[in-house]
Amino acid sequence: MSNANKPMRSALKNVRGLGAAKEGVQHWWMQRVTAVAMIPLLLVLLVCLLKLATGDHAAVAAAFKHPLFALLALLSILAVFWHMKLGLQVVIEDYVHSEGLKLVSLLGITFATFILGGIAALSVLKLFFGA
Repeated sequence: MSNANKPMRSALKNVRGLGAAKEGVQHWWMQRVTAVAMIPLLLVLLVCLLKLATGDHAAVAAAFKHPLFALLALLSILAVFWHMKLGLQVVIEDYVHSEGLKLVSLLGITFATFILGGIAALSVLKLFFGA
């Protein structure tokens, strides 16, 4: 067979095609991106919260009024809950074999993570705006 009849495809097409599900590589990358993003976010937030551990409610509320601290907390919430949703999705897709139960579980996890993340973000915003 001559080179003219060979397809001009490489192994890269398999990676870009993302397999049978057509979304696996992006999901994998988002899990890694959120995990790496959480490292500095949560370390800095932990140091700040440890400094506030001896303070009263007023001191904590005052700290959350600082825009940088509130932004750091919101970004941490976003990264943690997104990472949690992605991880739980993988567990359900791998270990739940009934399609109906899988769909209900995925919807439940998506709903729960958005609700819990929204409550956490609302709490930070409430402290930031002083309501």
